[in-house]
Amino acid sequence: MDFLEFVDHEKAKLALILNLIEPKCGGLLLIGPKGTGKSTLLKAFKSIVKAFHVPFIELPLNATEEALLGGIDIEKSVKDGKKIFQRGIISRANNGFLVIEDINLFPLQLLSLVFEAQSRSEIVIEREGFALRELSSFQILATMNSEEGELSSHFLDRFGLCVAMNTIIDKDLREDIIKVNIRRDSKNISQEELIQKIRKSKEIIKSVKVSDYVQNLISEQILKEAVESHRADIFLYHTSRAYAAFLSEGTVREQHIKDMIPFVTFHRKRYILPQEEREQNERHEDKSGENKEENFENSKRNENRGKSHESSNFSTDNIESQEFQTFKRQEVFSIGQAFKVKRFFFKRDRIKRQKSGSRTKTKTKGRGGRYIRSIFSKTPEIALDATLRAAAPFQKIRGRKDRVVILEEDLRYKEKERKMGLNVIFLVDGSGSMGVRQRMIEVKGAILSLLIDSYHKRDRVAMIVFRKDKAETVLPLTSSVELAMKRLREIPTGGKTPLTKGLFEAFKFIRRLKLKEPHARFLLFILTDGKANVSISGKPIFEEIKMVCNFLRQLTLTDIVVIDTEKKTNIIKMDLALRLARMLNSDYVLMDELKTDSITKLVNLYKNSQESGHININ
Repeated sequence: MDFLEFVDHEKAKLALILNLIEPKCGGLLLIGPKGTGKSTLLKAFKSIVKAFHVPFIELPLNATEEALLGGIDIEKSVKDGKKIFQRGIISRANNGFLVIEDINLFPLQLLSLVFEAQSRSEIVIEREGFALRELSSFQILATMNSEEGELSSHFLDRFGLCVAMNTIIDKDLREDIIKVNIRRDSKNISQEELIQKIRKSKEIIKSVKVSDYVQNLISEQILKEAVESHRADIFLYHTSRAYAAFLSEGTVREQHIKDMIPFVTFHRKRYILPQEEREQNERHEDKSGENKEENFENSKRNENRGKSHESSNFSTDNIESQEFQTFKRQEVFSIGQAFKVKRFFFKRDRIKRQKSGSRTKTKTKGRGGRYIRSIFSKTPEIALDATLRAAAPFQKIRGRKDRVVILEEDLRYKEKERKMGLNVIFLVDGSGSMGVRQRMIEVKGAILSLLIDSYHKRDRVAMIVFRKDKAETVLPLTSSVELAMKRLREIPTGGKTPLTKGLFEAFKFIRRLKLKEPHARFLLFILTDGKANVSISGKPIFEEIKMVCNFLRQLTLTDIVVIDTEKKTNIIKMDLALRLARMLNSDYVLMDELKTDSITKLVNLYKNSQESGHININ
């Protein structure tokens, strides 16, 4: 497909052209859902780039550090008896474009190397007994589907331009797309005209002038967009010059700046809560403050009134408490204050995976990861250093002359590891008892804190809510923190407590995912006060919960943490969540301990497991 035959998305095409005219524009990130043509547009742009003899190198998703930076060519080195260096992907992209599709799925370690090489305009390799420097001046053209995971703001800021490619809903445009894909033998003369226009623009840009007024306007406009990064000013300056050159104008005008601002600021804007939502939250907080004392007194009277009815039984289905009656109506509470969650530590397992993230370490199945030691078992990569050490003592016996003699028994292989993310599942109690003293606000704040931490560690998160007479998956497994926060904000509170259904829904959810990813690791947070009062089979609730807990305990590579949301300052404490944790053989923490970061000691599920199998939170 010719570049100009690509239907619609004129902004994306313009951004690519500007990067070809002026390399200082800083590259381009295309964001959009699947099927919007991000990859197709880049492939079409390749035909334009070839006319300028500019490198257009693609970075595969399974690339290793050696493939990225370069390293020793083992076969040639052994054959010639001296070290032969093999150029890496970054070196081959010098003075050209490095294409990264689905950049948000790449390991953080590789992305850090790519952006570091770009900022330094060179790569420095010091390994296996040699040091080498190579030039690496290149621009990054990347695609990203935010539904499959986010990219940190640090990496986003490295891109000069960013364009959103949304799904085309216009019928005529969609028909044009079909016609273009069917007509494979078409010739478009205008593409050659575009190439000539770009050549002319590359000459014009050398003489394009930027007045002091326009420079001041650039800084002023960037500040108005609430962008903090200084890179935005620099990229807007160069992009405006390239745009003026493309329009065959010798001076950057105010309109050029205004046209280019969306390209530079789209991915750098800070998230600001809409005014209407802020006002709504403020009204809710004011209302909450007025009714705080009244709710507290009502809750206290209800708990005292129900004292004679409560027993040591796990179930409370025989009596509907006054506490529940007080919050029988449905209500949506706001999100409480978030807090910083300390780093979690997990025990390493022996399973080899091809996962990315930064939560915990795992052995790698492919070529990616960090070389940690040499082993005898065959892997995709030979450990040259260990192989030479194994062969060195026998060189005289083998009659070495001018080359190292290596036999098969000398071969050693690389064992590598990398960090990965976990699948974190929140099982949230949304029953009426969670509305007492507005406990749900505090619970949502705790969930928000863990969600933010999961985003930084590149975990995938899911959310299950149980209330009334059902349990529902309100958030499928996703890496989108925006979607998770939206679902968290919308969680209603009210109704009975079908704890058994919630536990069983979590069991089915994890079991389904294990069929797709047998070696995936899961972390299940259960946030509840344990006051179950809905049966799903007619049997006593205690027996139902015990049976489902047995199912959950049998799930491999799954760690469970029960977070007790019951207020322990009340006169009556039932400790039903504690009993639930004992049946699950899981870790247990109070909400107050969670707020003071004691969850760190608890979520460290395996730190001391070799000694006791559990975490001591005291």
